Amino acid sequence: MQLNASATPDRAKLSTGRNTSRPIDLVHLSRYTLGDRSLEQEALELFCSQSMVYLDRLANADSDKAWADAAHSLKGSARAVGAWRVAEAAAAAEALSGEALMQDRKDTLDRLQRLLEETKSYVKSLLAER
Repeated sequence: MQLNASATPDRAKLSTGRNTSRPIDLVHLSRYTLGDRSLEQEALELFCSQSMVYLDRLANADSDKAWADAAHSLKGSARAVGAWRVAEAAAAAEALSGEALMQDRKDTLDRLQRLLEETKSYVKSLLAER
């Protein structure tokens, strides 16, 4: 049985069961890696490094396709490790196209940068604890 968001006391969980109270959903990450701690670490490190590549591609996108491709890649990468806030912002970025949306792109890029810095800081502290 799937609970909806209003039926659960934890408002940080979406109706899909995704926990957004932290930058990384550790339950999702554990499921994704089948509980393998070394694989979790590898996935998080890869996400942190690749996310900056995708952010750079967004910042330097010279076409709608380049922008959408970079946003899509970041969205998928974030979803894989349970970085739901980043994934949501990347999905919003993916939908932005056309010259009229240049300010929206800049605002979205700034938001993604803040979210990624928060997530990377969280990952760094998480890995230091292990």
